[in-house]
Amino acid sequence: MKLVRPDMSYEKQILSFRKEMMEHGDHFDGCAGLEHTESVQEWLNFVERLTKAYGKAYVPSDVFLYVDDADRVIGIIDYRHPLSDFLLHYGGSIGYSIRPSFRRQGHAVKMLKLMIDYCRQAGEEKVLLCCDMDNIGSRKTIQACGGVMENMVKDDVGLTGSGWIERYWITV
Repeated sequence: MKLVRPDMSYEKQILSFRKEMMEHGDHFDGCAGLEHTESVQEWLNFVERLTKAYGKAYVPSDVFLYVDDADRVIGIIDYRHPLSDFLLHYGGSIGYSIRPSFRRQGHAVKMLKLMIDYCRQAGEEKVLLCCDMDNIGSRKTIQACGGVMENMVKDDVGLTGSGWIERYWITV
């Protein structure tokens, strides 16, 4: 299992990931707007596309695919830096999604640990991860990677089903 930068060589796998997530009715956390694009080529144009969508609120991110030895895309994860006010309160430094058919197999923890290593190498000292209060799987993943809850904040922007966001810091 490894993190790789997305490119057109993963087109079929990225589209398969997108289709499965859409069919499952999932959120695309950490997927850099994959749900809003029609093609992988369009999706890969991160900076231009996301700057247009978010304007001055856009924060650069490093997007990775989490792939197995057969190059199947199991998950997508991004590291957003620096933290904007919005990300500091609601979104965090890292967002991620595991495709539904690969959940509950330990992939989220493995993927997040690889990203934490990447953040360490990038000079970070700590990263913030946020999750819906009702997302038990994400909470367990974050805690398994050393996450310490700072607090819960009311979800004033409509990101969660519960209306509350848990905020965790991980020392890298």
